Amino acid sequence: MPFKANADCRHRIPKPRFRATNWAAYDAALRARGSLTVWFTEAAIAAWKAEPRTTQGGQPRYSELAISTALTLRAVFRLALRQTEGLIGSIIALLGLDLPVPDHSTLSRRAETLEVPQARAGTRPIHLLVDSTGLRLCGPGEWLVEKHGSRTRRSWRKLHIGVDADTGRIVASTLTTNDVDDASQVGPLLDQVADPIASFTADGAYDQDGVYGEVAARHPDAVVIVPPRSGAVPSATAETAPTQRDHHLRAIAERGRMGWQKVSGYNWRALVEADMSRFKRVIGGALRSRTSGRRATEVTIAVGVLNRMLKLGRPEYVRVP
Repeated sequence: MPFKANADCRHRIPKPRFRATNWAAYDAALRARGSLTVWFTEAAIAAWKAEPRTTQGGQPRYSELAISTALTLRAVFRLALRQTEGLIGSIIALLGLDLPVPDHSTLSRRAETLEVPQARAGTRPIHLLVDSTGLRLCGPGEWLVEKHGSRTRRSWRKLHIGVDADTGRIVASTLTTNDVDDASQVGPLLDQVADPIASFTADGAYDQDGVYGEVAARHPDAVVIVPPRSGAVPSATAETAPTQRDHHLRAIAERGRMGWQKVSGYNWRALVEADMSRFKRVIGGALRSRTSGRRATEVTIAVGVLNRMLKLGRPEYVRVP
């Protein structure tokens, strides 16, 4: 932002301090994240074996919920597939259950086509925050570069997420290659959101006519809060029929960019960056899977893990004077 260029000349503003008002409940929620009973549920045990198949083909032994439970444990505890197989076997043995244990090959193969249930539609309009981040792929490490003396660029994928500003829940996610434009994923993200959208907020990379069109086509009453680029000009109909982008340009001209951010509510976009940081701290900044289908399943499982952790309990803050 422009004001950061003169940060050394500005008066230092002390960082605001906050205090959690529900620390006991939040502390219990943090401990519950490591409990196996949270992730290995009674519902998964009851539906562990697959339903009898009525069409041609081999009979699957494990249900979709069983595979999803195993992959969830893998994501929570950052395990490899073989270690996940061992963990599932030990849990079943300790519980005294007569259930088969999926091997690592089955987990890898079923992850290619696993269908993870999506959240149901609600009635409360949400304020959607959208952004993207990069995730590394498995590949040669620093030892290979040091051994052969050649430096190659590491491959990575781009994760696009949509976050509910009120709850912090990730309601939509897509995984693409690193050369895909952020704005092109607005449509796929909106298609995953079952709730009505009150506002759509994103950074300047989404300042495109197509983004406004995608939001208007699905949610005509939604407010699009995207900062126009520094060289943006009003549309041809700005005087007679101004668009939302024209209103943003007019507000920036009258109040300045910082004033527009405060009035429009653009500063709430920082919450989606906090969720990205939470994704990389809890799940990790790299993808372990080798194919596109398994990587998509890995991301979907990880999003479900973060949402379930958030459902266990989240802190409530008050500002300390």
